Amino acid sequence: MKAPHRILFSLLLLLALNVTAQQKSIHIDFFGESIAVPAHTPTPAFNELSEQTIEAAVAAINTEQMQPYLDALTAYTQKAETDDWPYYQLVRRVAQQLSPKAANYYRYTIYKYWLLLHSGYDARLTYSSNYLLLYVQSNESIYNIPYRMQEGKQYVCLNYHDYGSIDFAQNRFHQIPVHVVADARPFSYKVVRLPQFASTDYTERQVEYEDGGSRYRFRIKVNPQIKTLFTNYPVVDYSLQFNIPLSGPTYQSLIPSLQKEVKGLKPKEGVDFLMRFTRYAFLFKNDSEIFGSEKRMSAEQTLLSEFSDCEDRAALFFFLVKEIYNLPMLVITYPKHVTVAVQFDKPFGNTIEYNGMKYSVCEPSPQRLDLSVGQMLPELKNQAYEIAYAYKPGH
Repeated sequence: MKAPHRILFSLLLLLALNVTAQQKSIHIDFFGESIAVPAHTPTPAFNELSEQTIEAAVAAINTEQMQPYLDALTAYTQKAETDDWPYYQLVRRVAQQLSPKAANYYRYTIYKYWLLLHSGYDARLTYSSNYLLLYVQSNESIYNIPYRMQEGKQYVCLNYHDYGSIDFAQNRFHQIPVHVVADARPFSYKVVRLPQFASTDYTERQVEYEDGGSRYRFRIKVNPQIKTLFTNYPVVDYSLQFNIPLSGPTYQSLIPSLQKEVKGLKPKEGVDFLMRFTRYAFLFKNDSEIFGSEKRMSAEQTLLSEFSDCEDRAALFFFLVKEIYNLPMLVITYPKHVTVAVQFDKPFGNTIEYNGMKYSVCEPSPQRLDLSVGQMLPELKNQAYEIAYAYKPGH
């Protein structure tokens, strides 16, 4: 073959190989971000749970073939500075691509376990005759999902929601041998940064209410993807729930409008406006009516949802006061109610004392009385309460 023909043949071959490679490449959509990974042939499916079948399924995952997936996860994490909870949602999507949940749930769970383990988390697997549970070590208090204590460490179950409920008294669980990860880090449910959602995911929600003879209207950009991101987010401490941020478009559509409304007002008057906005702009329903069980929503979830309860209103009010005034606050829990108290330069009305300082009660949920700053429901005055979270600016 003459030299020009050899060159042409080589170019055509390279082009053909490149096209083939592109055809074998797949893209995983993660809240508006397209993450490219190579196609993958999953390991053999299995339907019987035992230490031998689980260990064999883990061993069957080829580290070399999985490296591009780990590289893609690492690249996205470094670029987006992803917190652990959004990262786990990405791991779920990658595992779904590798081995669809509906095709073989056990294999899908093994892939999640493997990805978490090789991402630097201390993950564990337990099994009974019918259940395969995935745990991850976490130091935070989680209230509505199972956990295990091992060697003085807490391991929280990540996939309990897939089963709905499990009778642990009737099902004896066994742990597979631990795969040690050097310098494993604990999993945190703290979310300080949300994914960069696609602008096309947002819709506009108009909220309006009447107060003091005036009618107020706000147009807020909301994103249904927030609901997806936090679908299985557990009940966590208020310090975590109340500090989950708003996504950029939602923040920009609401906070400047509220700042405009309170401009020129004294802090007490401005906080009173934010309290009434939170109280009257949204419909109220208890979690048991909406979800059938307790669910604590972040500020943005509350803005997105048609209905919300006292905990959700408290989260939204807390976030608004923090963003606009950044005042010290207390989250106060009663047996059947959650509310907020704010520290002003001068206390007003009913106060809660904490560490020598007085905080004025601010009720962000609708009540039978039209309560102003410093006014508490009479039936709460003699009830026992707890300070569930004390916020101090700069800490």
